[in-house]
Amino acid sequence: MFIATLIASVLLAVALTVSAIGKLTRNPSVIPMLEQVGVPTDKIPWLAYLEILGALGLLVGLVVWPIGVAAAVGVIAYFIGAVIAHLRAKDKEFAPAAGLAVFAVVVLVLRVLSA
Repeated sequence: MFIATLIASVLLAVALTVSAIGKLTRNPSVIPMLEQVGVPTDKIPWLAYLEILGALGLLVGLVVWPIGVAAAVGVIAYFIGAVIAHLRAKDKEFAPAAGLAVFAVVVLVLRVLSA
C-alpha cells in the first residue's frame, strides 16, 4: 500500500509544482483563466505558494504521517475552492481542478490506509 501512496503523492506533488510554476512565471495560458474566474492579479502568487506548500507537505508526509494527511486535506480544500471559483464565474472549464481534487482524495485515502 505504501508504494501506491508514494507514487500517488509524488505525482500529485509534481502536478502542484507544475501548476505553481505556471502561476509564478505568469504563463499566458494560466493567468487569463485565473483572472476570468475572479482571482485578483496580486493574489495569484499566493495560490502558487499554497500549491508549493501542498507539494512539500505531501512529500514530507511520506515520512511524517500526520503532515501527509494534513497536506492532502489542504490540497483537497484548495481544489474544492478552485472548482467553486469556476462555478461562481459560470466557467465550465473546472474539470482539471475537479480531477485534481479527486486525485487528492485518493492520496488522502492511501496515506491513511498506509499508516
